[in-house]
Amino acid sequence: MSAPSSRRGLLIILSSPSGAGKTTLTRRLRDWDDTIRFSVSATTRAPRPGEVDGSDYHFLTEAAFKSQVADGQMLEHAHVFGNFYGSPRGPVEAAIEDGRDVLFDVDWQGAQQIKNSALGKHVLSIFFLPPSIAELRRRLVSRGQDGPETIAKRMLKSWDEISHWDGYDYVLVNDDLDATEAKLKSIVTAERLRRSQQPGLTDHVRKLQSEFEEQS
Repeated sequence: MSAPSSRRGLLIILSSPSGAGKTTLTRRLRDWDDTIRFSVSATTRAPRPGEVDGSDYHFLTEAAFKSQVADGQMLEHAHVFGNFYGSPRGPVEAAIEDGRDVLFDVDWQGAQQIKNSALGKHVLSIFFLPPSIAELRRRLVSRGQDGPETIAKRMLKSWDEISHWDGYDYVLVNDDLDATEAKLKSIVTAERLRRSQQPGLTDHVRKLQSEFEEQS
C-alpha cells in the first residue's frame, strides 16, 4: 500500500501501559502499510557502538538540543537519566506534507506536547487499554523477563499511564488482538480522510463551482 500524495500525512501516537499489546499492534499496522515510518528521535547521549546518526537517532550536543527547543524545532522533549530526548519537527513536517504518516512511541506527556505543538492539527492519538488488571499482570508475568519486584514497579507505572487515558482521541480495549487490529486500521483509514488532511479539496470545490457557473 502506498500513501497518496493528495493528502497530508498523520502524526500517529500509539500509547499503552506495558503489556497492553502496543508493540504487536504497531508492528501489524506497519505490516499493513509499510510507508508508515517511526519518527527518529534526537538525543544528547553519545552514540552506542553500531548506531548511525540520522537513522537510529539524531545525535546533538546539549547546546544544539536546547537551541532547537527554544526555536520551536522539537515537537516534544524530555530529560531522562541525565540526557535529553526529543522529536525534531523538520523531518516530521516534511513527511506529512509529502503524504506520509509518522509514528510516535511516546508516553502521555510526550503525546500532550505533540498535540499542543504547531503540527497538532495533524495528530491522531490512540490509547490501548487491557481488558483487566489481572490480565495485564498475567501478560507481564508470562513474558518471563522480570522478577516480582520489577513486575510490581511496572504495574504501578502502568496505572499511571492508564490514568491519562482521557487525553487521547481514541481508546481501544485490547481484549481481542485481531479485533483491535481491525479497529486500529479503520481509525487510521478514516482519519486520513479528514477534511483537514485533504489539501486539494478547496481547489476541487472551486473547479466544481466554475463548472457549475459555466453551465448556468
